[in-house]
Amino acid sequence: MSQSHLTIKKYFRKLKDPRLNRRKRHLLLDIIVIAICAVISGSNDWQQIVTFGHSRYDWLKRFLPLPNGIPSHDTFERVFDRLDPQAFQACFRAWMQALHEALGLCQIAIDGKTLRGSGRGDLKDLHLVSAWATANSLTLGQVAVDDKSNEITAIPKLLELLDVHGALVTIDAMGCQKEIADMIVERGGDFVLPVKDNQPTLHAAIQAAFEKALEHDFAGLKHDHYETAERGHGRQETRCYDIITDPPAFDVLGWSKVRVIGMCGRERICDDKVSTEVTYFIGSRKTTAKVYGKALRNHWGIENGLHWVLDVAFAEDNNRFSKRHGADNLAQVRRLALSLLKQHPDKSSIACKRLRAALDPEFLEEILRIDANSENV
Repeated sequence: MSQSHLTIKKYFRKLKDPRLNRRKRHLLLDIIVIAICAVISGSNDWQQIVTFGHSRYDWLKRFLPLPNGIPSHDTFERVFDRLDPQAFQACFRAWMQALHEALGLCQIAIDGKTLRGSGRGDLKDLHLVSAWATANSLTLGQVAVDDKSNEITAIPKLLELLDVHGALVTIDAMGCQKEIADMIVERGGDFVLPVKDNQPTLHAAIQAAFEKALEHDFAGLKHDHYETAERGHGRQETRCYDIITDPPAFDVLGWSKVRVIGMCGRERICDDKVSTEVTYFIGSRKTTAKVYGKALRNHWGIENGLHWVLDVAFAEDNNRFSKRHGADNLAQVRRLALSLLKQHPDKSSIACKRLRAALDPEFLEEILRIDANSENV
């Protein structure tokens, strides 16, 4: 892929400017490019973004017109709060889609995260439901809701934005809904969904099916088994995955897209104490127990690879920007920055990569895939 294929301006040039023409002193693309570069380089709020802009003015001037210099932090705050989050995300999503097409896509994990510093008074903390490409560490999209209880309504909206064709979509138990499962399959993807007490009838049916299957050693059933054992941090953990393909009677329950039911038995030994747990799941793809086991484990990469990093390396929960559109848009910039940082082959931590990008413009150019001899970002 050529360096010029993935550029900021290419994906944001059609974004509508929300300001009146007579009040524009700074170009919209200049503002967006500075913000993205600054967040990649360690800036976490508008004041830090402005500080980056002034410190890297000569470098930025190579790519941007900057007719009136670097905008103030008030300008950044006003512009990002007025930008339509859906339009801004469409640009962001087009960029990530280009990366996805270049890298290939296997599994999409969907999960929510609350921005703890975004609430004020009666205004609740903003909750974002994100889609994460587990193998490629790419944020593919997000939808903002008022709180975690609204994730069920947010997930279909997020799926409408995504190209899930050929992908295996994993969601936590809250997303185990008939409508969501049907929507994923209708859009060309497949699902893996944990089944817990929020679906009591389905949970009881799967539990009964496995109890009967175990009594007869899975005789007459399409059965597959996969087992993993892990040691580390003073504990030993064993997971056993069993699946039954084409189980009977689930159409009767209204789960017409279910092709596989599964059971995961987990045993953990820590400080000579043994704990066990049995959980259940459903899937729409006829494949092996190993594929399902890995998909369920990989799902939590969105917690470790996205949510945890945003809190630790980007100090997301410490950000006190409470304006709804602005908080949503700045969160998208952080996710874009994290996705680009993770694509760089350097093995350093995200925090070290951000520091290096701040100190070394050539490294920042590599992250942005800028041709150093080009005048275009």
